[in-house]
Amino acid sequence: MENHKPTPIEKKYFTPVVIGLAVIALNGMLFLLARFIFGIGAVTNLDNQHPWGIWIGVDVAAGVALAAGGFTTAALGHIMHKDQYHAIIRPALLTAALGYTFVAVSVMIDLGRPYFIWHPLLMWNGSSVLFEVGICVMIYLTVLYIEFLPIITERFIGRVNLPGFLKKFNQSTDKLLRVLDKGLEKTMFIFIIAGVVLSCLHQSSLGTLMVIAGPKMHPLWQTPILPLLFLLSAISVGFPMVIMESLITSRSFNLKPETNILSDLGSMVAPLLGIYLAFKVGDMVIRQTFVYLTEISTASVMFTLEMVLGIVIPLRIFLSRSLSKTPLGLFIASILVVLGVLMNRINNFLVAYTPPYEIHSYFPSFGEISVTLGFVALEVLFFRFFVIQLPIVSVPDTTAPQTKFSIRG
Repeated sequence: MENHKPTPIEKKYFTPVVIGLAVIALNGMLFLLARFIFGIGAVTNLDNQHPWGIWIGVDVAAGVALAAGGFTTAALGHIMHKDQYHAIIRPALLTAALGYTFVAVSVMIDLGRPYFIWHPLLMWNGSSVLFEVGICVMIYLTVLYIEFLPIITERFIGRVNLPGFLKKFNQSTDKLLRVLDKGLEKTMFIFIIAGVVLSCLHQSSLGTLMVIAGPKMHPLWQTPILPLLFLLSAISVGFPMVIMESLITSRSFNLKPETNILSDLGSMVAPLLGIYLAFKVGDMVIRQTFVYLTEISTASVMFTLEMVLGIVIPLRIFLSRSLSKTPLGLFIASILVVLGVLMNRINNFLVAYTPPYEIHSYFPSFGEISVTLGFVALEVLFFRFFVIQLPIVSVPDTTAPQTKFSIRG
C-alpha cells in the first residue's frame, strides 16, 4: 500500500473559480454589513410571524449537520482505530471547524441583539433546549480548534520566522509550540471523545427544538423521535460529506483521488442510510402520516423529494458494487445525501413550520440568500487557503518506507 503524508499543497491560490467565489463572498459581506448598520429587518423578510428563516434553517441547522464529518471520521479513525482512514481525518476536521465557526457567526447575525450572544455562558437555563444546543456548540467548537492545533505545531515547529521587530519572539514562540505539541499528544484522546459525545448531544437537540413546536409543524415531520432522526441523519451525512469534499479537493488541486479509501468509506454509508430510512418509514407507518402523501401540497412534494433524492437513490448507488467503486458514482451518491439532509433541515425549520394566524408565507430576501451564499463561498475560500498553507491533505510520500500513524491523524 502506498504511503501518504499530510503536506501543504503547492498550488497558486487564485483561479477563475476562486475569483468568482470571492465576488459572491464580497456581495454577501456587503449585505451582512447592512444588517449590522440598519438592523435585521432592513435585510431580511423576517417578522413576528416568521422569526427565523434560512439563516437558521440552512446556515445553522443544516450547517451543523453537514459538519458532522468531523466527529464521524474522528470516531472511525481514532476511537475505532481504523488506521487506513487517517488520510481523510484532517480535511474532515478542517471542514468541521470551518462549518461550526460559520454556524456560530450565523447564530450571532440572526439574533436581534447580536452583542448579547455571550449571555448563555453566564445566564444558565437548564430547562432550555436552545441553551443546551448553544453550550454544546460553543464547547465543541473549542474542542475542534484544540484538535486542529497539532496541525499548526507540525507546520511551524522549527520553522518560526517572524518578520521585523517580532524576530525576537521566534525562539519563545517555537518553544511554546513544542510545549503545546507535547501536551496535546498526551491529552488529545480526551478531546476526541468529548467531541464525539458533544456532537451527538447537540445534533439530536436541534430535533428536540422542533418537537417543542407541537402542532405548528406538519405531521409528516412532527414526531416524538425527531431528535433521533436528526442524529441519524447527521451520522448518515458525515461520510458522504467527507467523500464529496475529498473528490472536489482532488479535482481542484489535480491530485489522484483516494478511490479505494473513499469506496471503503462509502460501503459504510449504505447501512447508515438504511437505518435512517427504516426509522423514517416506520415512524410514518406507526403514526399513519402516509395519508398526507395522497394530497398534492408543498409539504407532500418536499417530503417525497427528501426521501427519494436524499435517501432511496443514493442508498441504491452505495449498494451497487460497480457504481460505488467509481469516483463519479461516489460523488453523485454523496452529493444526493448532502442534498437530502439539507432538504430535511429546510423542511423541518421552514416548510413544515406554520406560525399560528399566519398572514403571509415566508420566502428569503435577496439579502438573506446573498449572506448564506457568501458564507458558503467564504468556507470554500478558507478551506483552499488552509490546504495550501498547512499539512492537511495527504499526498504520496516516497521518502518513508512506511507511514506512522498517531492519535493526531
